[in-house]
Amino acid sequence: MTPVGGTVRGLLRLPVGGPVDLAAVEPRSTPGLPGPEVTGVDAKAWARDQVRLVGAGLARQQEMLFASARAGGSDRRVLLVLQAMDCGGKDGTIKRVAGAMNPLGLHIRSFGPPTAEEARQHFLWRIRRELPQPGHVGIFNRSHYEDVLVPRVESLVPEEVWRARYAEIGDFERELTDDGVTLVKVFLHISYGEQAERLLERLTDPGKHWKYDPSDVDARARWADYQAAYAEALGRCGTDEAPWFVVPADRKWYRDWAVAHLLRETFDALDLGYPPAGFDVRRERERLLGTEERSR
Repeated sequence: MTPVGGTVRGLLRLPVGGPVDLAAVEPRSTPGLPGPEVTGVDAKAWARDQVRLVGAGLARQQEMLFASARAGGSDRRVLLVLQAMDCGGKDGTIKRVAGAMNPLGLHIRSFGPPTAEEARQHFLWRIRRELPQPGHVGIFNRSHYEDVLVPRVESLVPEEVWRARYAEIGDFERELTDDGVTLVKVFLHISYGEQAERLLERLTDPGKHWKYDPSDVDARARWADYQAAYAEALGRCGTDEAPWFVVPADRKWYRDWAVAHLLRETFDALDLGYPPAGFDVRRERERLLGTEERSR
């Protein structure tokens, strides 16, 4: 299903080199989603069905990526970077969008506050250790961008330190793309009110208490500061090779639909295929059938 108004990548991509105004993006909007003449009355159910259909295609593309690396030494890999405010839906997106992919070709990593060992290293040290291998799809739940967000808002390091990291991130991502990594950087954009509802849900449901962190409320009190930090990071670190996409994420079903299509369009652009056989297929078929003849 072709999104209304063009590709999802085109609709959600931030312009490169300009300032970013997150307040101008409505978190409950649904850019590119077809109207009721296509989706019917229940757009939510339709979008979820589409995610399952797209998921089957993603699984096939992932297999092609994996097979090309295994058979032909291809260096290509895909890395999905998910950033969001607390309760932004990173876990849910991974579960629903990547659920159809083969776990053997997936590398999923979540980056929380640095450990004591990680804190002694350069901020990119722990990121480099978790990059996907050739042929794999990597997914980062939070990423190297945490180091230009949290230290800035919480005043953990001097301004000249976190500001210098913008250029380091640019160099790092350029290195990755030159090395065969296709980056898909997604900011899941939720509203202040939606975050409150999701936090309250975690407090209300005992089965979700494990997901609640009291520090989330402390960070919520700095909402405006985090929005400003995100806006500058997205504006300073978007390039033609590694652009940022902003996905309105108040509606979970739209969020999943949009990210699934971002990945599908990314894979389509790679023009993948299965590697040719490195053996004589006809001869091997004859040999195999010959074993059947001898066994009778």
